Amino acid sequence: MQAVGFVIHLARAEGRRGHVAALQRLSPVPVQVIDAVDGAALDEGTLRAVYQPHDLLEPRYPFAISRGEIGCFLSHRKAWQAIIDSGADAGLVFEDDVVLDADVFPRAVEAVLGWMGRGDWVEFQTRPVAGALIHEAEGFRVVEPEIPPVRLSAQLIGAEAAARMLAVTERFDRPVDGVVQLLGVTGQRILCVDPSGVRDDTAAVGGTTIQKKGVALWGQVAKSWHRAAYRRAIRAHVAEARARMGQRV
Repeated sequence: MQAVGFVIHLARAEGRRGHVAALQRLSPVPVQVIDAVDGAALDEGTLRAVYQPHDLLEPRYPFAISRGEIGCFLSHRKAWQAIIDSGADAGLVFEDDVVLDADVFPRAVEAVLGWMGRGDWVEFQTRPVAGALIHEAEGFRVVEPEIPPVRLSAQLIGAEAAARMLAVTERFDRPVDGVVQLLGVTGQRILCVDPSGVRDDTAAVGGTTIQKKGVALWGQVAKSWHRAAYRRAIRAHVAEARARMGQRV
């Protein structure tokens, strides 16, 4: 498998430039910088063209998403398109708060590339992920988690998988990792490798650039209730999707 690399970086996030340089130095494949879409700079016409809140996909997403989350989604779409445009079999996509273990990560990538196909999507999560064993090689396990995780810190994405995700995300109603969970919408199996050799360093680089802050206590309680209900709905969605796809439930 021939792979290229991309790191999504918001130009005004100056505190993350060191991370970008480290990723380019430590990645086992050449890494180009993708200029992230700045959600704060998007005009209303662009927002209306891509974001349709609440009623686009099932299960219904109960929250409005921020301009930063919209920009993040569009940035990942740029990375998926870049994979296709590169002509490579797969693309290694990083967010710019990722820190790599110089010993573990390159070997994890090598193990995955030696097995995956152009239709596969394999995540390198910042925390251990349990799941059904799909493949094992050189001390690394590729697993299928019961529920796809919600972080997109680093992924190896086959070119066919990138094209599939682009086709179903021209409009969206939730953050990008939320759509990745919707197996019934995307038809894309999500796998994870363990150990990954990846951790995030969000706090050290000034915190997230996309999430809202300062929510009142009553709002936090309501959001927690809606989040729990949504997680139950996602669990049911994934189980139903796997049953339809003839996969393990």
